[in-house]
Amino acid sequence: MTQELALDTVIRQRIRGLRLARGWSLEALAARCYLSPSNLSRIETGNRRIALDQLVPIAKALDTTLDQLVESAEDQDVVIRPEPSHERGRTTWLLSSEETLHGVTVAKMRITPERPAEPEQRGVHPGREWFTVMSGTARLQLGDRTILVETGDAAEFSTMVPHAISAHDGPVEILTIFDHDGERAHLHGTDGNPPKRPAMKPARTD
Repeated sequence: MTQELALDTVIRQRIRGLRLARGWSLEALAARCYLSPSNLSRIETGNRRIALDQLVPIAKALDTTLDQLVESAEDQDVVIRPEPSHERGRTTWLLSSEETLHGVTVAKMRITPERPAEPEQRGVHPGREWFTVMSGTARLQLGDRTILVETGDAAEFSTMVPHAISAHDGPVEILTIFDHDGERAHLHGTDGNPPKRPAMKPARTD
């Protein structure tokens, strides 16, 4: 019963939070989900029991789904425990799970001069890539061009151009975002397998 009450409170907070995030008054949301403002107010404040036939139009009006509106807030996977994946001149930490980011992969990389950007290593695939340099200097090769990306700078480019990222004058650490094609092109090792997805643990609460 306690868990049901806690979830009930979370649902009410989500409804109010989504409404306020859109800058809507009670009257504005009530009109969109065919409820009276007084009934909607009682739902948000806990003075009225939430019925399923009310949640469906509320979720639709708030541009979310019923599942997202009623999902449990208990034991959410929040804290990421990335495991490094090593290959010559590069260590990769995956910082996201594919399920949570709909196929977009966030990764941290440490690249050393031991990993040269040879022409045959340059990939071409649909989409765009983005990275920012956390420390050191990255050498970005785009076709025949060589671009140095310094600490604190970011780069975004079409991946239909032959490209490669390497270290310039010492190790470089970058934070990068790949789509599905980019992950397959750059993160799969010589055995064809990508680095391990990170372990996810519930956040600590005090």
